[in-house]
Amino acid sequence: MPETPEVLEWRGRTAVDSEGEKLGKIEEIYLDAETERPEWALVKLGSFGGKSAFMPLEGVREDGEQVKAPFSKEQVKDAPSVDPDGQLSQQEEAELYRHYGLEYGEGRSGSGLPEGDADATRDETVGRDTSGPETDSAMTRSEEELKVGTTQRETGRARLKKYIVTEEVQTTVPVQREEVRIEREPITDANVGDATAGGDLTEEEHEVTLSAEEVVVDKQVVPKERVRMDKDTVQEERQVSESVAKEQIDIEGDGEADRR
Repeated sequence: MPETPEVLEWRGRTAVDSEGEKLGKIEEIYLDAETERPEWALVKLGSFGGKSAFMPLEGVREDGEQVKAPFSKEQVKDAPSVDPDGQLSQQEEAELYRHYGLEYGEGRSGSGLPEGDADATRDETVGRDTSGPETDSAMTRSEEELKVGTTQRETGRARLKKYIVTEEVQTTVPVQREEVRIEREPITDANVGDATAGGDLTEEEHEVTLSAEEVVVDKQVVPKERVRMDKDTVQEERQVSESVAKEQIDIEGDGEADRR
């Protein structure tokens, strides 16, 4: 079983049976009077007219936000009816243990007193209880304390997604082409031979091949950068406000008393 502070935090949680079926809310945790270890849980059975039932904590464990018991729903529902007055007698504990099929020792009751010692204790008390079963000579005053912690929950997700877009790219490319240029030269002694080699009056054609550069476009894939995601933790402070209840004890009556 987990440590006592952890088990005490089960109050208010949902208890489920061995098959995971809901039993109800845990109203209270009862400790062993000698070892101060958790021994019993009082479960509010919402599905059965608001009845509350005692359930042993032996074999009970946490299951996420729920508390899972090794008992069936029928076992808990049909548990002997015991007044949750803050203590269990030896007879009540023995009856509950037999109902759940667990062994019960004959020593001092874990969360109450043996049958023979109860009256002796009452004889030593001053006054008597008028609001319920007899307890001891003192009244316990309790109050709620605010316990604030943190829990991790998912607030969103981020992902990297790569997709392809098309854009127009313009660039200037220098190209060359050939053009015909007419050159004229006068007849001189140096070229008169070439000029008269073809006869006096003839028809003639002369051809020159022209060429030009054309723009050729090709594409290649070039890696540009690496992109990854990382997380940064940002620390911030948040104000928490919650109401807590506490018990107060007053003395009523006509007699004089030390009210400290």
